[in-house]
Formats: sequence, C-alpha cells, structure tokens
Amino acid sequence: MGIGTLAGMAIAAIAAIALLATNSDYGMFLPGLLEGTALTLKIAVLGSLLAVAMGVLAALARLYGPTPLRWLATIYIEIFRGTSALVQLFWLFFVLPQFGLMMDALTVAILALGLNVGAYGSEVVRGAIQSVARGQWEATVALNMSPAQALRRIILPQAFVAMIPPWGNLFIELLKSTALVSLITLGDLTFKAQQMNQATLKTVPIFTLVLLIYLVMSLVITIFMRLLERRASRGLARGRAA
Repeated sequence: MGIGTLAGMAIAAIAAIALLATNSDYGMFLPGLLEGTALTLKIAVLGSLLAVAMGVLAALARLYGPTPLRWLATIYIEIFRGTSALVQLFWLFFVLPQFGLMMDALTVAILALGLNVGAYGSEVVRGAIQSVARGQWEATVALNMSPAQALRRIILPQAFVAMIPPWGNLFIELLKSTALVSLITLGDLTFKAQQMNQATLKTVPIFTLVLLIYLVMSLVITIFMRLLERRASRGLARGRAA
C-alpha cells in the first residue's frame, strides 16, 4: 500500500472523527479522549526511544561484546521476550516497591513497554547487521578500518534500511500495548474510554472514537516509517553510486 493511500486513509479517519464530533452523542466525549490520547502518545514516543536504544545496545552486545555482556544481553532479551508485557508492567509497578524501589506509574509504563519492545527490536537489529553481505566486511578490512569504523560507516547504514519496516511494526505494537497502562491507574486513551463508558454506558460512540483515534496514530507511524525508509534507501543508493 502506497504512502498516498495511507495518507488518504488517515485523512478520512480524521474527517470521520470531526464529523462524528458534530453529533452531541459523540462530541461530548472527544475532549476527554483527546486528553487521554496526549498521554498515550507521550508513553508511545518515550517508550519507542527507549526500545530503539535498548534494541541497538543489546544487539551489538550479543554480536561483538565480551562474554559477560553477551550473557547480560541474552538474559535481558529472553526475559522480556519470554514473559507477558502485562506481567512485566505489574512486576515493575507492584513488586519492585517490595524491595524498596519506587517509581511513578508513568516511568513504569515507559520502562516496561520500552524494554519489552526493545528485546524484540534487538533481534531485528542483529538480523539486519548479519544480512549485510560478507564482502562489505572484507572491504572494510582491505581499507584498514577498525571494527567500530566499519560498523559506523559501512555496515550500520546498510543494515538501517533493512531495520525500518520491522521497527515500524514494533512501534505500532508498542502503541497498542499502551492500553495496558490503564491497569496501573494512568489516564491514557483506554483508561479515559473505560471511565466514560462506566459513567454513561454509551459504548458505541466512545469506542468508535477510540478505534478511529488509534487508527490515525497507527497510520501516522506507518507513513513516517515509509518516508524514512524511502529517504534512507535513496541515501544508500547515492552512497553506493559514489
């Protein structure tokens, strides 16, 4: 599906929200839902930044780090891939205080979702690096580059293009997983919707708006990642031509 089609879908979804908001049964809920959306976006953005950082660090540690770092990276990846994001969220929020480590709900949400997605992202990064042709590594040796220089200047720019589509999927999964933070008292989009539904029992208008808002956010992420992939691919092509 092209970027133009995705943009058209996003515009149509926004138009649908605006049209529904003109109906009093829908419009009365929109301000509160948008307030929850702001928190959802904050958690998603900060969680995504943490996920990328942890994914890259864990992948590099597994591939090139000393043995202790490789073990630490492997333990991190297997724990966060092998257990439920909900359990991780609850463990950080309810269990860690038993050991004297207190964190506010927003910090817990960002940590839990970022670390969870980062564990999956590390395998994306590792696979992308290993997919770079062996001849590229051999060329860096011939140019007398250090391993760090080879990674920074030759390998990672090529691997980056291959990483973008799966990272886009992971960012969308993280966005959808933000619905879990309502269970630790954060007033995100899902939490606001549940509160409104319990107070008014107007399930159809509330969750129709919620569906459309999540759809718009997911489409924006997809469009951004497609544009990033296109730009990175062009830059890589120019680099090869040079």
